[in-house]
Amino acid sequence: MTHPHSAADATHAAHTAAAEAALARLGLDAKARLLSGQDMWSLPAIPEIGLKSLVMSDGPIGVRGTGWSAADPSVALPSPTALAATWDPELARRAGNLLAQEARRKGVHVLLAPTVNLHRSPLGGRHFECYSEDPYLTGEIGAGYVRGVQQGGVGTTVKHFVGNDAETERYTVDNIIAPRPLRELYLAPFEHIVKNAHPWGIMTAYNQVNGATMTEHRHLVGEVLRGEWGFDGCNVSDWTAARDTVRALLGGLDVAMPGPHTVYGAPLAEAVRDGRIPEPELDAAVRRVLLLAARVGALEGVPAAVDPAEMPDGIDGAALAREVARRAFVLLRNEPAEPGPSSAPVLPLDPARLRKVAVIGAAAKEARVLGGGSATVFPDHIVSSLEGLRAALPDDVEVRYAMGADPSTRVPAARDGFALSAHYLGRDGELLAEVPQFDGRMQVWGNFPEGVDPAVLESVELVGHFTPRATGTHTLSLVGSGELKLVVDGAVLFDDRCTPSTDDPFEAFMNPPETLVEAAFTEDATVPVSLRYTPPSLGPTDGLNALVFTLGHLEPQRGAEEEIEEAVRAARDADAAVVVIATTEEVESEGFDRGDLRLPGRQDELVSRVAAANPRTVVVVNSGSPVELPWREEVPAVLLSWFPGQEAGAALADVLLGAHEPGGRLPTTWPARLADAPVTEVTPRDGRLDYREGLFIGYRAWERAAAAPAFPFGHGLGYTDWEYESLTATAETARVRLRNTGDRAGAETVQLYVTPVDADATERPARWLAGFARVEAAPGETAEAEIALRPYAFEIWDEAAGARRLVPGGYDIEAAHSVADRRLRARITVED
Repeated sequence: MTHPHSAADATHAAHTAAAEAALARLGLDAKARLLSGQDMWSLPAIPEIGLKSLVMSDGPIGVRGTGWSAADPSVALPSPTALAATWDPELARRAGNLLAQEARRKGVHVLLAPTVNLHRSPLGGRHFECYSEDPYLTGEIGAGYVRGVQQGGVGTTVKHFVGNDAETERYTVDNIIAPRPLRELYLAPFEHIVKNAHPWGIMTAYNQVNGATMTEHRHLVGEVLRGEWGFDGCNVSDWTAARDTVRALLGGLDVAMPGPHTVYGAPLAEAVRDGRIPEPELDAAVRRVLLLAARVGALEGVPAAVDPAEMPDGIDGAALAREVARRAFVLLRNEPAEPGPSSAPVLPLDPARLRKVAVIGAAAKEARVLGGGSATVFPDHIVSSLEGLRAALPDDVEVRYAMGADPSTRVPAARDGFALSAHYLGRDGELLAEVPQFDGRMQVWGNFPEGVDPAVLESVELVGHFTPRATGTHTLSLVGSGELKLVVDGAVLFDDRCTPSTDDPFEAFMNPPETLVEAAFTEDATVPVSLRYTPPSLGPTDGLNALVFTLGHLEPQRGAEEEIEEAVRAARDADAAVVVIATTEEVESEGFDRGDLRLPGRQDELVSRVAAANPRTVVVVNSGSPVELPWREEVPAVLLSWFPGQEAGAALADVLLGAHEPGGRLPTTWPARLADAPVTEVTPRDGRLDYREGLFIGYRAWERAAAAPAFPFGHGLGYTDWEYESLTATAETARVRLRNTGDRAGAETVQLYVTPVDADATERPARWLAGFARVEAAPGETAEAEIALRPYAFEIWDEAAGARRLVPGGYDIEAAHSVADRRLRARITVED
């Protein structure tokens, strides 16, 4: 029998030999061209050496492919923070298997994920795409994800290496991070994943760290990532992050994206010819790209790293998305609706006791299931909370919907009731291509549909029909910089040029102006609709073809006060009220940080008034990262759903009605108020952001400040209770026995924290997460978790020595339900 390691070593040797042989057949220009994107998402093919074009795609929760459209739908899993809330690396591995299946279906070789930057400040705008504030939890979930994707024969690029923990001035900011927190916090997830999951790629970030741009950081890329950790994969830039040909190549950057115009290609060949770059340095980068191609099966003459017969296949994407969502939901609070010793918590709701249910909130009907930005995908369906509950409840239960409060400041993209396709038109009106649309948002960046040459493209027209769901005056929005012509039922409602309010081309591209038009419609009376867009040009920068415009739609609206009053009436008349509150893309998305943690609009007021009208009010928080919940003690139940993916409503019904218990635990601390958070700064000063808090972020900082958040790291309730019965521990492992003392089967996430017994000069946090495990048990039964403790748990980064150092002495190993709810303790001694 062949040992697995022997087989892997043999495959690696074959890949290395094939890459070397292919490299030997390439001339200088071909080598330089290979390291430069040929378009937005791919590298050039070189048929003479049997090299196919390597295709890359976003993103962390789905595989969009090379087009930004609904023509080829993608499974949309819950957001990465939701995945981390499951505290289950095995589930992350299964999610990776699904994404690899999706990637193969779409002809994608490399997935631009996972994102393993940390939740340093709750204001970070892209936290929904990152896993956690804790480096160990981040590393474990990220390693599971990478294993899953690569088991499917698809490469990963772990990103953004390193320090891209906020969005403000992310292209230029110099993050000043001392060596110890850099090693123990920000580099730690990357190191864990490289050493335990062996990713085939890394993506370097836009930002600088300690004075050097990450795409040019020879110390962190060459000496640490490749040298110390042994990373042998490909290093690709974040999109447009490569700035200087010589510094990038000598700094360890292998691939500059996107094309066709980058600092590599012809400029790289010229730099080698004139002696600014030694050709062996170029060869090393080319060798790594060819090794990646061999691993994913894009280099002929050598088998891929994974035999196609062994790749996980036939995975039900919708079923897995639903499972991840309900396993990620965090039950923050679950109290009885009325006080009393015999009163049961309000959740789960018993369908047999329900006759009327009020479902309230704009997000209950128009679910926000993903965070946006580069993580955007287009699923073939989305199950809203309203749809999920209506489908799951018995037919004799009346479900009444009320919007209550609208959180949006912009009109959302047209979706419900609309059937649209995009017509790409040439200068003579010739139809170049027709692509179905997921909604009214039209966005193309780099790769146009087959048959569309940007040089001859004159305009794009959204064409289709609209079947109104309500009679009255509707609002249509037109978003775009350029000429826009809106025709509804044969009447021209708008025909004019819209100009941006900024001279910044990127800002104009990402946030084009909005124009509102009102139109009268009749319920169920279908009408044709079209919006033609003629752009002023095809891109914010030379060679980067891009266009964006949107047809938005809003149903007839009552006044804000009337909407809340209707919601209160619906709640007062119901057996239970479910209120779904949410952030919007205007306050939480890629490209900017948040200014506060408040929910947009009058949603806080809505919750308080509904709770006053119905004591059985359940609030579902649909956000990717923390928001203030000032009413949290006014309601009996609060459930955090994150951005829950395409099966949002189905998973919510599973949990609210008790078919499954919520499985999530907080991967990040939830403040009561922004003012209470120990670390909040995300805005650079004079181009620099000083991580002056050192090691103390997340729960480490809260404990140091002796402050209590609204909900601590690791917190999350289920539908049963657990008694922690015993804990035994050594420096290598801990064993925890616990009993399900409730009346239904359930699962518990056992968390292990390490606490130094004696104060010392190392300025360590009070405690830190060192391990975790998920156990299940039937009522009255026991379960046992055996959790390994890594040597790193007792080490620090010694800045003077430039190396890790074991800190001997006494440690308490704590078995906990959360960082604040520690049940058992065992003392050990670690010897030097």
